[in-house]
Amino acid sequence: MHKIGYFLTEGFQVMALGTQSVFEFANVVAKEQVYKVTNYSLTGGVITSSIGASVNTERASSESQADTWMVSGIVDPLARDSTVDELDFVKSAAGRAQRVGGLCTGAFVLAEAGLLEGRRVTTHWAYAGVFKERFPNTHVEADRIFINDGSIWTSAGLSSAMDLVLGMVENDLGHELANKVARVLVMYHRRSGGQSQHSEMLKIAPKSDRIQAALAHARANLGGDLSADALARVVHLSERQFRRIFLAETGMSPAKAVEQLRLETARNMIQRGHHPLEVIARETGFRDRRHLREVFIRKLGVSPQSLRRDAREDDSVV
Repeated sequence: MHKIGYFLTEGFQVMALGTQSVFEFANVVAKEQVYKVTNYSLTGGVITSSIGASVNTERASSESQADTWMVSGIVDPLARDSTVDELDFVKSAAGRAQRVGGLCTGAFVLAEAGLLEGRRVTTHWAYAGVFKERFPNTHVEADRIFINDGSIWTSAGLSSAMDLVLGMVENDLGHELANKVARVLVMYHRRSGGQSQHSEMLKIAPKSDRIQAALAHARANLGGDLSADALARVVHLSERQFRRIFLAETGMSPAKAVEQLRLETARNMIQRGHHPLEVIARETGFRDRRHLREVFIRKLGVSPQSLRRDAREDDSVV
């Protein structure tokens, strides 16, 4: 039996407890108690959540044993620093466990405990920038809903923590059982970690008509020449002027924006359609199927084939 320990502090995000349903129904689907879940806190006893609801906990100590530790964050990780005792426990517990999960802003706790040095990590998009500044030795991938880097798992917002826990179940018990759990929980889409927290199309929102026109042209011609020089000619600017204005209005280079638009469009085509990957690669501006796969693995951490497989299984549920 796999023991799951949830480490909670005062003001913990109440949705963290919702992720326990994934372990609960994994037991139901497996028809045996694969997982045993226990809530812990430093003091033991009643701990109050962010919304005021309380939960009873066992006292966390060096004797507390769990195969997996789940660390919840708080609504505003900048409003309260973890105590020395809390960090000491998390670091010690992680050293005894098979894996550790940081749920949403729980990634801040893991980083403060020194567990994320050199690791790939994600957290809620609203705090990703601050996280990068505070922990420069981590590799923040703010566009991921969850990341599994060895024994360390981190998630974005707490709804995506459900996906993280489902990913753990899949890792433990296999894809088929995890998919059945998703069906029982009526999770419309069993998202892989490569899913985006938000749309790049929405994030790229320039103010001037010229840059908007350049992006509209890019979206309509993803398979064509979308170099900075080509886009500059479309809006009648010099390449130098175009690069400067584009960066000022979007916060990124034209090349970066085009890559993200191509990636998101390809992802949508894979998940929502049945076109061959070679066709999708050509229509969205990738050299070929192999190049498409390379970019997906590098940027999203999953292959196009995995996204398509998950989408087809989701369709069979609806």
